[in-house]
Amino acid sequence: MAQAAQANVVDANNSSIHVEHDKKRRQFVIRLNGSHDRAVLLYEYVGKKTVDLQHTEVPDAYRGRGIAKHLAKAAMDFVVEEDLKAHLTCWYIQKYVKENPHPQYFEHIYQ
Repeated sequence: MAQAAQANVVDANNSSIHVEHDKKRRQFVIRLNGSHDRAVLLYEYVGKKTVDLQHTEVPDAYRGRGIAKHLAKAAMDFVVEEDLKAHLTCWYIQKYVKENPHPQYFEHIYQ
């Protein structure tokens, strides 16, 4: 069974967004529309304490609603909480960190 953690976030419309962290599959997932559609952020370990945040994908019908932002926040919070270093291969994660310049994020990013 996959080891998963969940984070609940409330979006601008007061709807609850659940971010699941599937550590076995190395991905963060938001199930959309009753679990049929899903948004994902994929990562890989590239060292013992280093991850590469590789790709974020939100289905076309759900883009522009801030869903990727919840995935990015969950991934960066995971990096900080686990005291990891991160490569930001995904352009969206790069954008998220630039728009949310938390010092704790910068301490964990390979520049």
